Amino acid sequence: MFGYWNPHVERMPIKDLHKLQEERLRTVVRYVYDHSSFYRQRFREAGVEPEDIKELSDVTKLPFTTKIDLRNTYPTGMFCLPQDWVVRYHVSSGTTGKPTVVGYTQGDIDMWTDSLARGLTSIGLGRGDVIQVSYGYGLFTGGLGLHYGAERIGATVLPTSAGSTERQIELMQDLGSTAIACTPSYFLYLNEVAKKMGVSIRDDTKLKAGLFGAEPWSDETRRRIEVSTGIKAYDVYGTSEMSGPLCSECHLQNGIHIWADLFLIEVIDPKTGEQVAEGERGELVVTTLDKWAFPLIRYRIGDLTIVNNEACECGRTHPRIMRILGRTDDMIIVRGINVFPSQVESVLMKIPEIGDNYMIIVDRKGPLDVMTVKVEVTESAFSDKIADLMSLSKMVSQQLKGVLNIMADVELVEPGTIPRSEGKAQRVIDNREV
Repeated sequence: MFGYWNPHVERMPIKDLHKLQEERLRTVVRYVYDHSSFYRQRFREAGVEPEDIKELSDVTKLPFTTKIDLRNTYPTGMFCLPQDWVVRYHVSSGTTGKPTVVGYTQGDIDMWTDSLARGLTSIGLGRGDVIQVSYGYGLFTGGLGLHYGAERIGATVLPTSAGSTERQIELMQDLGSTAIACTPSYFLYLNEVAKKMGVSIRDDTKLKAGLFGAEPWSDETRRRIEVSTGIKAYDVYGTSEMSGPLCSECHLQNGIHIWADLFLIEVIDPKTGEQVAEGERGELVVTTLDKWAFPLIRYRIGDLTIVNNEACECGRTHPRIMRILGRTDDMIIVRGINVFPSQVESVLMKIPEIGDNYMIIVDRKGPLDVMTVKVEVTESAFSDKIADLMSLSKMVSQQLKGVLNIMADVELVEPGTIPRSEGKAQRVIDNREV
């Protein structure tokens, strides 16, 4: 049954939602000005005072916050409360620089948990379900985030974390998991291992839903998962800076509900910083409205999406973001053409002979950039004649060119050749940076 966790808030009239957002925006702006030397200085540099923020449109008067700011104030320079108010830290990976540290009050944890409870309820999960959490636990926000949300709705949690895939499949069968939360690439790998074990996700488990996030994935991948395993695949969204996994699609699978009482979202042109029209693609910007240890004002997420402000057919009135189309920082520029890994995936997952795993490799040969898409083929396709494989390679290359407007070399490899990941999949190797 697809119900509501908090029907009063989730179905609140849009006019009342906007009024609530205005009140909370004014409150959080005053709060950060009074409690954060970082924001106080930023506001003064921008020539804005808390009193200048009277309605939602005034949010554009406020300066942006970026990940660079978080790293420059490492570890806790942007916190608004002293350490004795903080009940938990989470720390992001520092692979591209200093890590980012996020702190939570108990109220922040409760907000995070309630946000997920709304999403999990919207896809029909609740008491009686067994939710297998295969996101990593620890400093990463994914595992504990889904764990707390699942417990809040009365479900039973199976905290498998990432890895030990054969054991995960055994526990899924033995303990009757009805939902799994992990990256989409890990679930594809788990399904691959299950087949080798002689286990059918469709026939030999009770799994009915997957909550997939932490990396961009396409509608074509969703269809491939649903057709091959019989489950419903739902998109989950969040970032470590906001609070990890926070929001999800409802059962209609038509956009991720972003709770307007908790977050004020904008979509901007990444180059100009100006808001784009509804329905246009741009970079997601978030202002937290109910987060107190580590609030964020106009934080540039870096994710590219489209916003839909119309009420959903499910009855929820909060805005939705469409599937994440990529990130401003994972875009590859090849011969002056912008290429996103999600575009490549969308093409590949439509081709039946192509397997679930691929890799994009960019090299520079002399003055020219060369992009190679290494992709696994299915067992049946790999056993075909060489001439058939050559024809398949040419067809994939042509379809990629039709979408990307650039020619890519296609290298077909046998199943199991491309390394698997138990966390976020590495899809791009750019040798030009080496």
